[in-house]
Amino acid sequence: MVDRLAGKVAIVTGAGSGMGKAISQLFAKEGAKAVLADINAQGIEEVKQAIEQAGGQAAAKVTNVVKQEDVDGVIDFATQTFGQLDILVNNAGIMDNFTPVGNLTDAEYERVMAINLTGPVKLCRAAIQVMEKQETGGVIINNASVGGLFGTRGGAAYTMAKHALVGLTKNIAGTYGRFGKVRANAIAPGGVATNIQTTITAPDPLGMQALQATGETPIGQPGQIANLALFLASDEASFINGDIVKADGGWTVN
Repeated sequence: MVDRLAGKVAIVTGAGSGMGKAISQLFAKEGAKAVLADINAQGIEEVKQAIEQAGGQAAAKVTNVVKQEDVDGVIDFATQTFGQLDILVNNAGIMDNFTPVGNLTDAEYERVMAINLTGPVKLCRAAIQVMEKQETGGVIINNASVGGLFGTRGGAAYTMAKHALVGLTKNIAGTYGRFGKVRANAIAPGGVATNIQTTITAPDPLGMQALQATGETPIGQPGQIANLALFLASDEASFINGDIVKADGGWTVN
C-alpha cells in the first residue's frame, strides 16, 4: 500500500528530531503535506529539506507549544498554506529526571506540565475548531508514553502529565469521536532511541531506583513508532477511537 495519507495535511510537533522527524518523513512519503512544528528552527528546516528531496511536501513553522500565540500561529499556518488540517500529532515532550514528588520543585513541575500536557491541550482545542467544520473531520494522535499507564516509568511530573494526556485522548474520543468527526488515539511508547534522553540532566537516585525495578528496558527505533502513527492516522484505523496503543517491546507485559 502506498499514499495512505494522500491529500491529507498533518501537523507534527517535535518534528525536528526523533519520533517527530520519523513520523513527519513517513507521513510525507505516504502522500501527506507535513507541517513541521518545533522550537528547533534548524531541525525542522533540515527535515523539510529531506522531505522535499525525497519528493514530498512539507512546510516548517517554529513553534513553542507552551505559547498560545505559537499554537494559533501553527494552526493558521497549516490551513493558510495547505487549505485544511486533517491530522494533528502531539509528539513534542520532555523528560523530568525521574524526580519523585518529594523532591519535585515548582519550577520543574510547571515546565514539564506546560510542555507535556498544556501544549497538547492548546493544540487539540485549536485543531478541533478547524477539524469539526470539515466534511472529512480529522484525526488526533497524542504521544502519551507508557509513563501515562504505569507509575514508575517516569518522575512524578512526567507521569502525571502523561496520565492526563491519556484522559484527554479518551475524552476527545468520547465526545468528538462519537458525536462529531474527530477521532483521537494515543501511542504509549516505551524506551525509544531519541534525543529526549538529553533532557535528563540530573537523574534523581530514588526515581532511578524505581525505574530500574521495572526490569531491562527494550529500546525501539523512531521508525517503529512512526509506523504505528501512520496506521492510526490513516483510514485503515477508521474504527479505532479512544484507544491507547502500547509500543514498548513487551516491557510492560507483566
